[in-house]
Amino acid sequence: MDQSNPPDCALAGHRARWLPNGAASFAAMAALIGGASTSVCLETYTVKPGEPAEGLIAALLAARARGVRVRVLYDAFGSEGLPADFFAALVAAGGEVRVFSPARRLRLAFRDHRKLLVCDAQRAIVGGHNIGPEYDGDGVTQGWLDVALQIEGPVAADLAASFEAMYALAPMNAAAIRDFRRAARAQRHAGSAGAAIRLLTSGPGWRAGLLSRVLRLDVLHARAVRCMAGYFLPPARMRRALRRCTHGGGEVELLLAGKSDVPVARYAAEHLYARMLEGGARLFEYQPQVLHAKLFIIDDTVYVGSCNLDRRSLNINYELLLRLEWPELATRARALFNEALAHSREVPAETWRQRRHWWERWRSRFSYWLLTRVDPLLARRPLRSLG
Repeated sequence: MDQSNPPDCALAGHRARWLPNGAASFAAMAALIGGASTSVCLETYTVKPGEPAEGLIAALLAARARGVRVRVLYDAFGSEGLPADFFAALVAAGGEVRVFSPARRLRLAFRDHRKLLVCDAQRAIVGGHNIGPEYDGDGVTQGWLDVALQIEGPVAADLAASFEAMYALAPMNAAAIRDFRRAARAQRHAGSAGAAIRLLTSGPGWRAGLLSRVLRLDVLHARAVRCMAGYFLPPARMRRALRRCTHGGGEVELLLAGKSDVPVARYAAEHLYARMLEGGARLFEYQPQVLHAKLFIIDDTVYVGSCNLDRRSLNINYELLLRLEWPELATRARALFNEALAHSREVPAETWRQRRHWWERWRSRFSYWLLTRVDPLLARRPLRSLG
């Protein structure tokens, strides 16, 4: 996708710009780390050897050489297979590295799926990119398609506090859980950066259901909804909200994965295609590369972050989204959406059912049952320890 560098948008003491692909995001991450003067907080679900991880580690080492406090948090399940000594040079230089939920018996339920960089509690990048070679590129000719937002302003302090809470929780032992509960309560009562820009979190211990409820209420009152989602398994309430939008004369466009790194998730999403099309939504599948983005444009409000529109993200994983009631930013997000749409194929509402073989329907039904019934059931028991 286009890597042009438009001027920042400005609103309520914030400045922001879209990072339309992995190449732009990793370059911006290295630049923010390079400009940090006091602290760098990097949180991710997946880290893989090679680039861009090696380049980011070099930037983190340079930050440590300047005396900057550097902390890295990555998820044990998402980064399974990462060599134990991968961050050894950074640790030797005084960097701090933690693995989230390191106990093997807890990894299935407790996953830190967030992707976040905060520097000096003033500048941040939020999006869907993990740190792996498959994300590096323009999203069309090379690399999976994902988007991120670079933002500077008061919300960065909220993001930094959110990182602090997750960093304390990482060991997933009794003491860590107690500390996390206190931090989560403190952040809950501290409020957000403002009505126009709001940090939303999900996961055990954060305010239950807040993220999905705020998103659903925006959809309920929308005139136009554009959703770019790599994994699409919205709960029934969200599906009803989308139908209500179209039945009220609004528009719903869903840009989903034509190629996926998790085939079972794509098959499960196909189980919902017919009812979404019958409800009035237009549905498109991205063709050139794997689609991994999490971008929701609801009138002049934008959501961006790590949260997929599925039950695991909304109810089980630790996730974050920024909600930005920001017309100029929404206009630019629609341009990104339309650019991706140009590389997509529309799913025909009239012939979708007829084109499907019985074994494809069975595959989709089984995959949907697996991800919406079995996966939450397996996660339920260990989740009880956080309430």
